Amino acid sequence: MRVAHATVLLDFDGTRVLTDPWFTESSQYHHGEPLGCSIAELPHLSAVLVSHGHYDHFDLAAFKAYPDKSVPMLVPVGLAARARRAGFVDVRELEPWQSVRIGPLRITAAPAAHGVAEITFVIEGKGRTVYFGGDTELIAALETELPRRFPEIDLALLPINGLRVFGHRLVMNAEQAAELASALHAKVVVPIHYAFRGGWFTNTFVLGYDGTPARLLSAARLKAPKTEVRILAPGQKLRLESGS
Repeated sequence: MRVAHATVLLDFDGTRVLTDPWFTESSQYHHGEPLGCSIAELPHLSAVLVSHGHYDHFDLAAFKAYPDKSVPMLVPVGLAARARRAGFVDVRELEPWQSVRIGPLRITAAPAAHGVAEITFVIEGKGRTVYFGGDTELIAALETELPRRFPEIDLALLPINGLRVFGHRLVMNAEQAAELASALHAKVVVPIHYAFRGGWFTNTFVLGYDGTPARLLSAARLKAPKTEVRILAPGQKLRLESGS
């Protein structure tokens, strides 16, 4: 289920993984869409994956309300202390290509680039392989080394808004996401990270956006014709059928 932005709830036959929790807003950070669920409505989680420490991906002040502080939380190097101060006791820092076992799942950190320490994730289990792209730029390692290590991706969750800060791009856009979907041989791609908006000042003078789900659909027809694009509204679920 897509919650909003880069927050997604993945369910591997009862083993549930939440990505990049962001459940509140501030004057400069707006989801741009309703939340698919609240923290109180979350099911029991088997793991929480955090790509990096920006507020809209690691809303720790709000997420500390999640009651199970023993839930395994996987984070990039440098973030564990923050999570532990919020009360979480099983926090594991990962560098790219390090893997951990969480129940029936094997979760591997993959490279990313976003101007701060960031990782992305490959989640394998129950016969499925899912790639979660956080809000990374498109970098060579994702197009070359990632598909070499993981030749089959059933579902790719890819950011598409091409966010720019003072003209410098920090997130891949829709066309780049289509290129990555092709490189990963992804069977299905779900766009994430596209409705976000800052406040009036930052939208006017600081931030720029370059990517929409419609553009991903168009780009994928040309660049990734074997990949199915599924656009999910907040709260909408996607079930991967056998052979999807």
